[in-house]
Amino acid sequence: MTAEGCVRVAAVGDVHLDADVLGRYRPALEHLDGKADLLLLAGDLTRHGTADEARCVAQEFGGLAVPVIAILGNHDYHCDQQAEVTKVLQDVGITVLECTGTVLHVGDVRVGVAGTKGFGGGFAGACASEFGEPEMKAFTRHSRELAERFGVALAELECDVRIALTHYSPVPETLLGEPLEIYPFLGSYLLAQAIDATPGVGLAVHGHAHAGSERGTTPGGVPVRNVAHPVIKQAYNVYQLSSVLAPA
Repeated sequence: MTAEGCVRVAAVGDVHLDADVLGRYRPALEHLDGKADLLLLAGDLTRHGTADEARCVAQEFGGLAVPVIAILGNHDYHCDQQAEVTKVLQDVGITVLECTGTVLHVGDVRVGVAGTKGFGGGFAGACASEFGEPEMKAFTRHSRELAERFGVALAELECDVRIALTHYSPVPETLLGEPLEIYPFLGSYLLAQAIDATPGVGLAVHGHAHAGSERGTTPGGVPVRNVAHPVIKQAYNVYQLSSVLAPA
C-alpha cells in the first residue's frame, strides 16, 4: 500500500487472448508487485470462450505476485464452455466471480469484491422492460436477475471497502464514443441500482465498451471506470482507493 488505509487497484478488461497474442501483457504484469495490491480482470478474457484460449489467459495472468480476481464477459460464453474456462483460471489461482464475492486483506484493510458479467437492457428513460414477447421478457428478466443477485453479493461482503466488478456497464457516461443505438447492448441501469443500494462501494469497474470513455459516476456517486483495453490502451490502469478515488 502507498499509505495507511489506501488500496491500489489494478484493472483491465477485454484482453481477448488467444495463442496469437499470448505474451502481450505479461512483461508489464511482471512489474505489478509494488505498483498495485490486486488485479481485476473485467471480462472478455478470451476471443471465443474456448478452454484452449482460457489456458492462454492462465499463462498470461496466472502466478502473479498480487491476487487476481476475474469475471467472464460475453466472449467468454460464446462457445458454451464457460464452466471449463472458469476451471482453467481457478486452477492457476485466479478467483472467478459470478454473482459472488471475495474478501482480501490489504494490510489492515479488508477489501471486498463482488462480481458479475451483468447484461444489457439500457438506461433510465430508454430501457427494455419485461413486457411483450417471451423473448423480450426473457432478455430483460436475465438482466434484472443478475443485477439482483449481484446486489446481494455486494451487500453480504464483510469488509471495510467494496469494489463492484462487472463486464457490462452500469452507467451511460462510460459508453460515450459508442453509437447510441447499441447502448442497450452495452449495459444496464439495474447494475448501478445494485451498486448504489449498498453503502461502502468505493469503485465500480467494467469493460465491454471498446469505443467508450474511461470515467463515469453512478447516480449515487460511486466512481465508475471503463477499463476495456482499447480504452485504457495499456496492460492495466491503477486506481488508488481510499476516501477519495484518484489515479495512482
